[in-house]
Amino acid sequence: MAARIREGGGDDLEENHEINVTPFIDVMLVLLIIFMVAAPLATVDINVDLPASAATPQPRPDKPLYVTLKQDLSLNVGNDAATRETLGATLDRLSQNNKDTRIFLRADKAVGYGELMNVMNALRQAGYLKIALVGLETLPTAPAGGGATAP
Repeated sequence: MAARIREGGGDDLEENHEINVTPFIDVMLVLLIIFMVAAPLATVDINVDLPASAATPQPRPDKPLYVTLKQDLSLNVGNDAATRETLGATLDRLSQNNKDTRIFLRADKAVGYGELMNVMNALRQAGYLKIALVGLETLPTAPAGGGATAP
């Protein structure tokens, strides 16, 4: 509690019921400055080198249907060259017009994400919605620490 001194004599101090907000304002200003400094740090772009998948591979169908996007952005369906305009007709011929056929899409490492998405959009427009992305399979790494080593 705070007390106020009266100018008019006497030893009795009157109680003051007002809240002192100065420390509260100081704390709020410090928090505001901290958040103003920390907010731009939370939105920094971070370069990420994504790891290869070590998941167990799914069984392949008897006759998989591969669509390959090469580094020069040319397309192959199976082993035959195709253009983006004839992609749907070529897939219809090879899959006997079965739109439920899973298409295995593989692309060169140097192909941009946008080009890969353009091929996926062409597959969707042709009616093929089951698209599987193909990547390199890697062996899972051993956990760090003292584990058993192979001879």
